[in-house]
Amino acid sequence: MSAVFSVKEIYIYPIKSLAGISCKSAFAEEMGFKNDRRWMLIDADNQMITQREYPIMSQFYPQIAAGKISLVFEEKQHEFSIDEYLDAKIETSVWDDKTEVFEVSKNTSKWFSDCLGFECKLVKVNKLGDRKHESSSTKETFNVSLADGYPYLLIGTESMDVLNNKLEQKITVKRFRPNIVINTENAHEEDNFSTFKIGEVVFQNIKICERCIMVNNDPEKGIVKKEPLKTLSKYRKVGNSVFFGTNIVSLNSGIIAVGDPLVF
Repeated sequence: MSAVFSVKEIYIYPIKSLAGISCKSAFAEEMGFKNDRRWMLIDADNQMITQREYPIMSQFYPQIAAGKISLVFEEKQHEFSIDEYLDAKIETSVWDDKTEVFEVSKNTSKWFSDCLGFECKLVKVNKLGDRKHESSSTKETFNVSLADGYPYLLIGTESMDVLNNKLEQKITVKRFRPNIVINTENAHEEDNFSTFKIGEVVFQNIKICERCIMVNNDPEKGIVKKEPLKTLSKYRKVGNSVFFGTNIVSLNSGIIAVGDPLVF
């Protein structure tokens, strides 16, 4: 394991499955970075909507400023307040986790429905504990936002470099939707991290991340291809699962920033 690691990139994804935002710093909370995956789209049956079924969702680009989230999709634009939501509770789920959410507004839901061509709602998870996830590896229960399973995903630069050396067409780390990208010397050494500190925050490694077809969606074009999952399956497959990156949780709240070293 290399002696020195540092944060290269930080990302948040305000709305699940939409494009992310690159940040110089971010405030870490128990359920993920502030404003990370606190919103998601659900269909008319209150089921979550992701890029797995609708790759075009990668073409919605959010920004956060002055307490609002602004969105651009093709030539269409929309914005809503971070604090905005309707009173009526909606019961939905993220995979097997039952989740309580609230619709942002009828106007925002209509905008997304018009863009996607079918009825959907933008909903928000409001508070800590509204969605809990039990780890399959540790059997612990974590408070999570609307992320697939864990609050944070960590990837090392050398893991990406080794993968790209095997691919005919290079890809960026955005395919894997990490929260934290760190400079490393050896591929996948992040898999073996235990507990470490970045900036003000102590993180704990929980389990390596199982990848799905979503990583084959080119986030720049919204087109699904065969890579990188095909190549990853040749050297990162265990049983029926392909792994890349590792899932971590924060043990306290605080700020981390690009350039911060990891302290073990």
